Amino acid sequence: MTGQLDWLRGGIALALAFLIAVWLVKPIGVSTQFVIADGMIWDQISPDVVVEDPGTKSGFASSNAYLAKSGGKYASHVAKPVNYGFVFVLAIVFGAFLSRVTGGPRPQASDRVAPAAWRERFGASPGKRYAIAFLGGFLVLYGSRLAGGCTSGHMMSGMMQTSLSGYLFAAGAFATAIPAAILMYGRGGSRV
Repeated sequence: MTGQLDWLRGGIALALAFLIAVWLVKPIGVSTQFVIADGMIWDQISPDVVVEDPGTKSGFASSNAYLAKSGGKYASHVAKPVNYGFVFVLAIVFGAFLSRVTGGPRPQASDRVAPAAWRERFGASPGKRYAIAFLGGFLVLYGSRLAGGCTSGHMMSGMMQTSLSGYLFAAGAFATAIPAAILMYGRGGSRV
């Protein structure tokens, strides 16, 4: 019975984490940190990408329109990257590591490369699985930046704040994900 309720406990823990984050700091979102990381690398190669500018709201400006928006908010994060978002992303990695060393979920050896449903449909080739996972991750991140935020920012934080755009994003995400899953795995496949 415990395994059957893991999703419920996980959902409650996630909801509490989001509630505490919004209450104490601000809504959760992750994909912007990829833009900040890109900006940090770019700024190392070309130091004039982000410059101090006392005339802007943040005190920083950028020749890049995206980094310069919102009064140079992202430009300031590139110049001073240790902030809430940066620490949050590091905490995600640390949390995954902590779960691993304290006895978190331990998939069987065969499931470490690909879940059983994937192996049943596409085979056990790690190369194919990693290539598709990378492509999927790239498309999600690219779409997130086009939409101005990621699933955690739009859907989870947005819906928690009763944002209409959050609900619309969630509807669009499921309206896309369900047909994509049916195309990939077929209808009524075995329950693995």
